[in-house]
Amino acid sequence: MQHRTSRPRQGGFTLIEVLVAILICSIGLLGLVGLQSRAMQYSIGAEDVTRAARLVDEAVWAIQDQGTLPLRQSAYDAWRQRVQDPVVGFPYGEGEIVADPLIAGVVRITITWNPPDSPSGAQPRRYTTEVGL
Repeated sequence: MQHRTSRPRQGGFTLIEVLVAILICSIGLLGLVGLQSRAMQYSIGAEDVTRAARLVDEAVWAIQDQGTLPLRQSAYDAWRQRVQDPVVGFPYGEGEIVADPLIAGVVRITITWNPPDSPSGAQPRRYTTEVGL
């Protein structure tokens, strides 16, 4: 009489299954890290636009307080220094207030800056608004 012993069925995971599961999870985590990085870039960009809008608003208030165009040179120079101040404005920013030659009483206020993480040769960011007295 022969005794046959049956092998018990495998009850766990194989090494290949575990490695495939780790690979799938790591691809998902890399996607989340990329998404977080892009969200940070958008957040910084939105903060820059908000800062530019505040600086433009300061120029508009200075023009309205003065009541005439063009803005006094001392006020214009002080505003441009605030635009270039790294705490308030942009370290590599430029501000410009130009009267529209076609429409009397309208000025165009433009702030141009390069984000610190932008590659060299990239187009600068620009915020422009027109204001009428």
